Amino acid sequence: MAAAPLAHGKSALRRQLLFAAAGAALTGGRTFAQTVSLPPQPAGDFPNRPIRLVVTFPPGGSADAVMRLLVPRFNEKLGQPVVIDNKPGAGGNVGLSLVAKAPADGYTLGLGAAGALTANVSLYAQMPFDPVKDFKPVGMVAATPFVIVGHPSIAARTQRELIALAKASPGTLSIGHGGNGTAMHLSAALFAQMADVKLVEVPYRGSGPAALDAIAGQIPLALVDLPASLQQIRAGKLVAFAVTSAQRVPMLPEVPTVTEAGLAGYDSTGWFGVVAPAGTPAPVVARLNAEINAALGDEQIKATMRNLGAEPAPTSPEAFEAYIQSETKKWAKVIQAARIRLD
Repeated sequence: MAAAPLAHGKSALRRQLLFAAAGAALTGGRTFAQTVSLPPQPAGDFPNRPIRLVVTFPPGGSADAVMRLLVPRFNEKLGQPVVIDNKPGAGGNVGLSLVAKAPADGYTLGLGAAGALTANVSLYAQMPFDPVKDFKPVGMVAATPFVIVGHPSIAARTQRELIALAKASPGTLSIGHGGNGTAMHLSAALFAQMADVKLVEVPYRGSGPAALDAIAGQIPLALVDLPASLQQIRAGKLVAFAVTSAQRVPMLPEVPTVTEAGLAGYDSTGWFGVVAPAGTPAPVVARLNAEINAALGDEQIKATMRNLGAEPAPTSPEAFEAYIQSETKKWAKVIQAARIRLD
């Protein structure tokens, strides 16, 4: 439900996630029904026609904005248009189910996030795809760290004080987040489990409304993304207790991580990356991965992504695959302990 790819181990991947930036761009709204029905092409001929990128987020969000930032560069380097097709719904399941059923030729790709690729299998009784077996990870694009914030009236200024306050009055302190089953929800559940506190979770329809209610004092705490809270933190309208990532974030360098603030081993970020249907030829995956990573290395793209609250996260297909598998196991335990279900 953040949020650093690792080539050799889980912690290394997460560190890389927080020091990479991703961007994305859109080239139009044309349809690709005819594209996905064509037979697979030889990898050496790739690409020789437009590529459909199914984005599992609605237009206007940070992930969509990042991909619309990247697409013009993809168009130039690949020599074919990459067309974004927004297919949100069911925590990403709607869009990725289309990708899972597409020909494994590299001409239909999906932009998935932590929910659909790792957590949903534990949140939903029935899934339209197997996130491990039905996809070939191409590459991480961005990590989106979260931050735990509070209204200035709360009687705590550090994470340790916050935990002490929660333990003094179990079940009375509420925390808002971006919605049931989201990465923010799971991050809040993990925080409560590791801190051994009972918080009243208040789901909202996204980070923005949760942050606004925290600013207004309607809720004392919120776990939200950076775009929804950064300016309010800087203005002193919200107290930032900790960021949820393994490393501090450049946008809030003075704010400690949850681990630094006392909960060793805590690490949770949102993230999104590109996947292809299982069986996509390795040379095609390698070409796509190379173009994604090259774009994420561009300094202007990095800066723009960070303004959107996204850290570039270039990685190899193998590292991305290992990360998905490890995160799937991690969130299964958190979800089971918190008894979270979405159906």
